[in-house]
Amino acid sequence: MKGKIIIVDDEPLTRVDLRDMLELEDYDVVGEAADGFEAIELARKHQPDLVIMDIQMPLLDGLNAGKKIMSEKLASSILMLTAYSDVNHRKKAVGFGASGYLVKPLDEKSFIPMVEMAIMKGKEVSSLEKNVDKLSEKLEQRKIIEKAKGILMANQSIDEEAAYKQIRKLSMDKRCPMIDVAEMLVMAND
Repeated sequence: MKGKIIIVDDEPLTRVDLRDMLELEDYDVVGEAADGFEAIELARKHQPDLVIMDIQMPLLDGLNAGKKIMSEKLASSILMLTAYSDVNHRKKAVGFGASGYLVKPLDEKSFIPMVEMAIMKGKEVSSLEKNVDKLSEKLEQRKIIEKAKGILMANQSIDEEAAYKQIRKLSMDKRCPMIDVAEMLVMAND
């Protein structure tokens, strides 16, 4: 399978047509919904690669549901569908991070490549977000280690290298990461 997809449209016939096109291309349609609330629940359950969502739906429209799905990172990517090419809708879709905006009726020749691109873009963005999170965590850990070194330097009148070596030695002796030692030193000093 090329990716997990949820189809959201209040028109059952549209959902059937989309499912047929996607399954012919070996995509795994893991769920279908008729409104935004169902879409959010399905996205929570399946964590799809892509949600293909109509804008105009009863109860909760596609724009607000899409915003919720993207803000909670319940799907990697969203493609918006509409019968109308409206500038305000496009701006809202871009604003919450939709990967594309398609106007019905869909042409299979342009629809499938758009699906492919949206899934690839979603995976790329997810990977970048994970890297940013890792780097942020490392930076925060580095700040705590620097603070712990500063505490040791002040309390023991030693230089930075000696403070670092002391934290590293404690880490090895106690068989725990340096960040754990640093956190304890900072906590004990507060």
